[in-house]
Amino acid sequence: MSVNYNGIALVLNCGSSSIKYQVVDTTQEAPLASGLVERVTDHNEGVRAIIESLSAPDSGVDLDALTVVGHRVVQGGAEFSAPTVIDDSVEDAIAKLAVLAPLHNPGHVAGISAARAAFPHIPHVAVFDTAFHATLPEAAYSYAIDPHLAREHGIRRYGFHGTSHGYVSRECAELMGRDPKELRIITLHLGNGASADAIKGGVAIDTSMGLTPLDGLVMGSRTGAIDPAVVFHLHRAAGLDIDEIDNLFNKRSGLLGLTGYSDMRDVHKAIEEGSHEARVALDIYCRRIKGYVGQYMAQLGGLDAIVFTAGVGENDDIVRLQSLAGLEEFGIEVDPELNAGRKKAATLISTESSRVQVWVIPTNEEREIAVQSIAAVS
Repeated sequence: MSVNYNGIALVLNCGSSSIKYQVVDTTQEAPLASGLVERVTDHNEGVRAIIESLSAPDSGVDLDALTVVGHRVVQGGAEFSAPTVIDDSVEDAIAKLAVLAPLHNPGHVAGISAARAAFPHIPHVAVFDTAFHATLPEAAYSYAIDPHLAREHGIRRYGFHGTSHGYVSRECAELMGRDPKELRIITLHLGNGASADAIKGGVAIDTSMGLTPLDGLVMGSRTGAIDPAVVFHLHRAAGLDIDEIDNLFNKRSGLLGLTGYSDMRDVHKAIEEGSHEARVALDIYCRRIKGYVGQYMAQLGGLDAIVFTAGVGENDDIVRLQSLAGLEEFGIEVDPELNAGRKKAATLISTESSRVQVWVIPTNEEREIAVQSIAAVS
């Protein structure tokens, strides 16, 4: 007998000063409700504002019908490799992992604490961005440093955007009419944060983000992969301290650092107006994607499909086309007409003769969190 994972979940994504939320009925495609509470100084007040909104007669939500509250948590470390029902010990463990995700986990914990107090009789589940990458082989997640030092301080490749990579890879298999266990897929989550995954047989075998979400692809304001000696050079030659370099790499680099714009739409506009810097930035951005596609084709031993998703991946036909241009000899051919425009639904954009199918599949991380949370308590 198959397990019924249907139910209604309140999905919370709590940051340090904001709370995004959705109410997801897994028997329906569209969420019952969604919203954002901003300028949060007290997460208890933020959760109360959500409850007040969802309790309105016209909200379409019955809070008494909730099955579970699902919480997005960026960093699960090596401790959490699956969705986990939250108790006091789990909440404490997530708080301790803030050393690996100081910009994210403290806000998650504040939101978890507030939501558990507001909904004490409903199970709460943590769904970790890193959990999808718990399947990485040791050679993929290990760095070439002293292994004792690495274990002591939790230094390894964790990977992020796991709910998105997992969701779109399974959607891709379904659209292809294939068993995920048969497929080799590269997923490209291209948003303000960006990452690539190599997925073989339904599980991740490599990912571009590392100890933190800074590594890998060029992003809106993050460097992506960079020679670590740049840190030493900036300290010695420019006199920057560690916190200044951290801020530079995470908040003032990537597209923003190269062009002054973190939004790819603004980069395209600057290119149209003749900006050389913007043209070079786009070339760097797409060249980095192409490099990971080639690397992951080799790691996978071949390729069946590529999936573009998230804000840039779903909406930017120029990035999609340029990132895969010149790969026809490897069986990757994008049809310019099929690729044209923004994609609000799953769309096949490769040519009929392409050996590798190329898809644009809108991600739905909230739904994925809802499904995983309900499964964890079923």
